[in-house]
Amino acid sequence: MTNPNLPQNFNLIVPAGTQIVTKIEVKNPGGDKSWKQGAVGVIVKSPTDNSHAYLVKLPDATQVSLRRHEFSIRKQFQSEGLELGGDFLAEYNLYDSVIYRCVVGSRAYGLDNEQSDTDRRGIYQPPAILHWSLYGIPEQLENKENQECYWELQKFLVLALKANPNVLECLYTPLVEKLSPVAAELLEIREIFLSQLVYQTYNSYVLSQFKKMEQDLRTTGGIRWKHAMHLIRLLLSGITVLKEGFVPVRVQDFRSQLLAIRNQEISWDEVNRWRLSLHAEFDRAFADTKLPERPNYEQANLFLIKSRQSAIGS
Repeated sequence: MTNPNLPQNFNLIVPAGTQIVTKIEVKNPGGDKSWKQGAVGVIVKSPTDNSHAYLVKLPDATQVSLRRHEFSIRKQFQSEGLELGGDFLAEYNLYDSVIYRCVVGSRAYGLDNEQSDTDRRGIYQPPAILHWSLYGIPEQLENKENQECYWELQKFLVLALKANPNVLECLYTPLVEKLSPVAAELLEIREIFLSQLVYQTYNSYVLSQFKKMEQDLRTTGGIRWKHAMHLIRLLLSGITVLKEGFVPVRVQDFRSQLLAIRNQEISWDEVNRWRLSLHAEFDRAFADTKLPERPNYEQANLFLIKSRQSAIGS
């Protein structure tokens, strides 16, 4: 059976030196010897296109010609059994394992309009048996049609420890739709994820994105004004995190100015000047912050261990 998770594009030329596994019985063109399906070899000469054959050397130095459909790349061949974990996972509806669901994005910020989507994010905690299985678990469940994304608990914690803005906002959004006891315990200790890493993470993202916008302005003459609005909001948020030790989600004091950016009522030069002044304020907040240099990895680890122990038998 063809594995949909493996590359199946036979239009690509496989380079010389690649080890392969035969998918057919191979006969020696100069004698009676044959090799059963599953023999290994190495490509010694590749064709210019896949309408011609590959020259393959077998372990005894015999060279045979094989078409692309007559062999698999060895690394892919050996991984096929491991990639079939989807059949195992299909027995579980992982969305039933969601322990935390919240609304983030424009609706949580108070910057939504009639066209705004409802962005749901959260955490799922799969049964212990899936962690113990050979096939592992997906790091996230994503339904783009419904604007939903749920991270596996460990992945969520790692992202939070790295000061990922989207994940930190999940911990502080006022719009919570589902809250299990484990998730409630996580919210009680959410301050352990706040550290000076916010300064580096938020700053670097804004800098890289503004650089791309400036390139877009030079090449196309336009930018995504909604994105510019959220980058300014991110700087405002980061400043508050360093100064006050919490992640502000609901926009209040700067709502009208941010909407003016999205509605293109402020020029690019004005937006950029505001950005630069916020970077300077961010620097001052970083110099004076009382947040620790790093988050509390130990407490996060203990929380994960405890939560996984609680999942045994589920």
